[in-house]
Amino acid sequence: MMKQIESIKECGGYLNRYKHYSSSCHCEMTFSVYLPSRAKRGKVPALYWLSGLTCTDDNARTKAGMQRYAEEQGIALVFPDTSPRGKDVADKTDRYDLGQGAGFYVNAIQAPWNQHYQMYAYITQELPQLIESELPILANVKSISGHSMGGHGALVCALKNPEAYRSVSAFSPICNPVKSGWGQACFATYLGQDKAQWRQYDATELIKSGTTINRILIDQGTADEFYDDGQLLPENFAVACQNSEQLLSLRMQAGYDHSYHFISSFIGEHIAYHANALKTQ
Repeated sequence: MMKQIESIKECGGYLNRYKHYSSSCHCEMTFSVYLPSRAKRGKVPALYWLSGLTCTDDNARTKAGMQRYAEEQGIALVFPDTSPRGKDVADKTDRYDLGQGAGFYVNAIQAPWNQHYQMYAYITQELPQLIESELPILANVKSISGHSMGGHGALVCALKNPEAYRSVSAFSPICNPVKSGWGQACFATYLGQDKAQWRQYDATELIKSGTTINRILIDQGTADEFYDDGQLLPENFAVACQNSEQLLSLRMQAGYDHSYHFISSFIGEHIAYHANALKTQ
């Protein structure tokens, strides 16, 4: 069961916020959903948006400007949180890239993280089942996108579940986390030292292993500070896709940084891309 805690009319539809107890993460979780006006007349498809390090469900819904495009296309937007939260949930208060706000969309296997940090299961299984049973959202008609850590999560969720998502895109994703500082820190903490476990949550490594999906869209800003310092590694992903004949559109956007200014500049194109896939039978 979920409890609505906020509702704001926006662009003709409603931006709602909910809380529920997660059986995956064993704590109370918060998420937001934008329901377009078309949802009053029947069930609609959904686009899941996974946010990045330090974010909550609130960042994208207030900064990206997605709702106007979702209303035009008649699709719902789902904004999950980025990690489990609460006073009993393990955390690294001196780190922004570990702990609460940095779930990395994996199922942790190392204690104490494994008790709550089951974000992969939460995103791919529990949350869709809950939303599809409680809201006017079509079952099994969904796409996924995200930014930075969330872009990593979107790519991994789609690659590991090709039948579950109609389309996938990402902004500035962490494409090869086994080779980036952010990914190495989180994977060692949540998954231990077995690199085989790490590769199961790395989009580049999944492509190398033979996993493929219909098409992937990625936008990457050339002035992104995290691109410059080697955290994102889109070229590694592009090479893996080329070698595996995976269809990829990697658009290097000149002068754009890592912020929501970048996302808001191109989110309309991403919404249209997903809407086309969601409306195709």
